[in-house]
Amino acid sequence: MKKEDTVKLISAEGFEFVIDKEAAMVSQTIRNMLTSPGSFAEREHGEVTFPEISTTILEKICQYFYWSLQYARGKETDFHIEPELTLELMMAANYLHT
Repeated sequence: MKKEDTVKLISAEGFEFVIDKEAAMVSQTIRNMLTSPGSFAEREHGEVTFPEISTTILEKICQYFYWSLQYARGKETDFHIEPELTLELMMAANYLHT
């Protein structure tokens, strides 16, 4: 897989998730960061840092991105969310427009 086909998402703790660009584009916010005209650092480097999103939440978000792609392709499966993560996930999803 080529570097331009991936995106690096960085959590508040500095943990890096390298995911398919197509999966990251599930988020309208990330899509805007990576495709907006101009020379934004996120677009140039293919990296997006989320100083307010913890590693645990960002990992679940990445899982959701891949699940969403599968669901859109007709593979209907459940997406399990641990109850203790619900509030933080809702806040992150609101920010990411997912």
